[in-house]
Amino acid sequence: MSTKKERLEAICRIIQTTSVGNQEELLQYLNANGFLVTQATLSRDIKQLQVVKVADKEGKYVYRLPDYSVFMQPVSEQGNQPKIEFSGNLAVVKTRPGYAMGIASDIDMHAPREILATIAGDDTILIIPRDGISRDQLIEALSPFI
Repeated sequence: MSTKKERLEAICRIIQTTSVGNQEELLQYLNANGFLVTQATLSRDIKQLQVVKVADKEGKYVYRLPDYSVFMQPVSEQGNQPKIEFSGNLAVVKTRPGYAMGIASDIDMHAPREILATIAGDDTILIIPRDGISRDQLIEALSPFI
């Protein structure tokens, strides 16, 4: 039996490496990889991962994971680059309303060793680093996500 985290990681891997146009195809790929799930479970997973359908080069609609960097907003009014604010060793990232949980889920799924956990609200993510991790190391670990 697989865990939800393993299943979500498998869905991400399949979507990133294969052209998948609908849930039935995705279910087949999951089954072939040893994940026996219902359509209802897959539908919830797709919603949690915020998977979208986009037209590929041939005009065929396929699943894609969102580019979370598009949804980031600056913490301050200065500049338009996303910023991380720190309080002690804790980091806070602001997102557009409604996107924090999806981004935090993505960070948790790919959990760099520097990150112990995330806690997400509607537009804010609290990032808890492991002991001994510097701010620079944390920023580097988060760079693929923001």
